[in-house]
Amino acid sequence: MNIVTTERDGAIVFSVQGRLDGTHAAEAESAFLKLANEGRSRFVFDFTDMSYISSAGLRVVLVAAKKIRAVQGALVCAGMSEQVTEVFEMSGFLSILETVASVDEAVSRLQAD
Repeated sequence: MNIVTTERDGAIVFSVQGRLDGTHAAEAESAFLKLANEGRSRFVFDFTDMSYISSAGLRVVLVAAKKIRAVQGALVCAGMSEQVTEVFEMSGFLSILETVASVDEAVSRLQAD
């Protein structure tokens, strides 16, 4: 797994590449919390290059969503593959998280807020 963060129009694009599973969940959560603790509150989770997410990875996304809601921020998930979308759907995450097809669309949504 690799995490690349960039800033785009006031939002942090948090790109997860590879597998977000039990082996890498703590690293991903730590990287997110570091940014959130710096006062960042507008995030795009870019899953375009994420090949797999496990329950441990879903927990990272849930922790992030709760942290962002607590500070009245915004989080949009973008670029999910069919397999990742299926995992989000089975877990019920699609009903509690905002998801869009692309990072561009996610950034636009955050600008509209």
